[in-house]
Amino acid sequence: MYPRIHNVSFDCHDTYALSGFWSAVLGRERHADDLPGDPEAVLVTTHPDAPHVFFQQVAETKAVKNRVHICLEPAGRTRDEEVQRVLDLGATVVSDHRRADGTGWVVLADPEGNEFCVLRSAAERVSTTKESA
Repeated sequence: MYPRIHNVSFDCHDTYALSGFWSAVLGRERHADDLPGDPEAVLVTTHPDAPHVFFQQVAETKAVKNRVHICLEPAGRTRDEEVQRVLDLGATVVSDHRRADGTGWVVLADPEGNEFCVLRSAAERVSTTKESA
């Protein structure tokens, strides 16, 4: 038997603000006990196999590229629609790897500089596979 991932942690200065950003991105609620100024915050999950998303306050700022990052697969929208949605929530583009044939991804950063990717949706991947067959 293998372990499961319990949580994914983000170091940040403002746990409440950053958990609010990720709450909007992932559609998860902040824990009811989390308040502005708290040194920790968590996004609630109802699925037993989904990891919690945890935020912990640290003094230092992000200095280099993340060694581990999250890749998001849109559900119910395209990659480009998802990129625009998270940009509207406060993300910034780090690098754009979209290609003319519709493949590729976009690397974004959350408001505190933590990098993450937006990939193509499952429907977009199936569509591209069928087109090239």
